[in-house]
Amino acid sequence: MIKTAILVDGAFYRKRAYTLFGDISPAERAKELSAYCHRHIKDEKEGACLYRVFYYDCPPMNKQVYHPLLKRAINLGQSEDYVWANDFFKELKHQRKFALRLGRLAEEQAHFNIKPDVMKKILSGVKTIDELEEKDFSLSVTQKGVDMRIGVDISSLSFKKQVDRIILISGDSDFVPAAKNARREGIDFILDPMRSPIRDDLYEHIDGIRTKAPKLEKQNVT
Repeated sequence: MIKTAILVDGAFYRKRAYTLFGDISPAERAKELSAYCHRHIKDEKEGACLYRVFYYDCPPMNKQVYHPLLKRAINLGQSEDYVWANDFFKELKHQRKFALRLGRLAEEQAHFNIKPDVMKKILSGVKTIDELEEKDFSLSVTQKGVDMRIGVDISSLSFKKQVDRIILISGDSDFVPAAKNARREGIDFILDPMRSPIRDDLYEHIDGIRTKAPKLEKQNVT
């Protein structure tokens, strides 16, 4: 049996799951994630057992951030996203063999930006500044401590020989140094980017790509 640890980049998974599976309740999303991870185990022809699922994310912000279009502060602690995220984390704690690794958001740097696709329309003359709406803005905030926790856990699992295989659900390249260390220790390192594109040079630092995400029509892939 291949003892397998599954590491989930939470922000990445939630964004991809929304695209792939739609907008659902926190409880449904938690069960969906658990089922998604277990498919990696059940579909292993050589036989595999789940060591644990490690989920990495940041608690939502509970503060006021100034909105440049509305010209007033928005209380993020009263938003639907805040309630949804907290409920989602609570549901994950009830999933079997799940461990939450929470970092924090750089709240002091949080601000609203015009969405990139909207900015393109403005620069091309398709949309004007006067036509901007609240939905044309998105909150920009940086995660703190998430990548570090992923790297530490990959190294710890590898050096202590706790698992034979690590599956990382992510589309980021920040894991490369930790992946190199894991492979040096003989760990089979698999990446699941959930059908999002990854850089070609990442292939040399992993042992393969495997995903349980369904295919999307080309025009719908984000």
